[in-house]
Amino acid sequence: MNSHSTAVNLQRCAGYSSGEVEAAVDSAMAGLSPGKLHGKTVLLKPNLIGGGKALACTHPAFVAAAAAWFLDHGARVLLGDSPAFGSAAKVCEKQGITAALARMDVRLVEFVTPVRRRLAGGVTVTVAAEALECDLLVGLPKVKAHNQMCVTLAVKNLFGVVVGINKAMMHMVHGHGHRHFAGIIIDLLDILPSQLHISDGIRAMHVSGPLDGRPLPLYCVAAAESPVAMDTALLRALELDPRSSPLWQEAAARRLARRRSGRPSTSA
Repeated sequence: MNSHSTAVNLQRCAGYSSGEVEAAVDSAMAGLSPGKLHGKTVLLKPNLIGGGKALACTHPAFVAAAAAWFLDHGARVLLGDSPAFGSAAKVCEKQGITAALARMDVRLVEFVTPVRRRLAGGVTVTVAAEALECDLLVGLPKVKAHNQMCVTLAVKNLFGVVVGINKAMMHMVHGHGHRHFAGIIIDLLDILPSQLHISDGIRAMHVSGPLDGRPLPLYCVAAAESPVAMDTALLRALELDPRSSPLWQEAAARRLARRRSGRPSTSA
């Protein structure tokens, strides 16, 4: 995989019909270089915040389109997350993701096996072993407002690899300083596998978040290898000052937009 790619592909997508989303994902993926995928394990990581929060979660048609793309390229596809409320299986069922994937060879994995990792900044986190045991981690973030981090995009979506209740604990213990908390999330990038991100910005959520907000028709699908590059492009598309995002500020201070995050794949 090209370790210096900062390309971000933005595609218009008018709605969530399967044909529209599949075409938009295929176009957004053109020009990226995920490497040879045949036989590789790809883990899709959507936003699955809870069963009753449809607008806050990655849309089932979007998840299905991403899964179809990687299956068509010969990958072994898994799907997993650690929702704030309930199990991934229950959230997927309530959100319609289970039904959308019913005819696809996609295996759901729960993020339940705790692994402790000390981050570069000195904080020890408990992450899911399931999120580390793949060749390519594919984030499927939902574009939405976030009261603490301004917006939830590619980088913030990766915080979902922290296991269960540990996410809430980290918010309480480290959330007092937004830049400090942002630094912890940025530090997660270096312990994760190689990554690629495809964002669901077809119908975003604004005003408030990450749970309750209002729909914003954005009609946008984005794809990138670098989560920081994707966040930068989407902040511009949203006409937001990048400095309003603590995550962007921290990434910019570390000059991260010029490199792809994630440790190299051990089986590439």
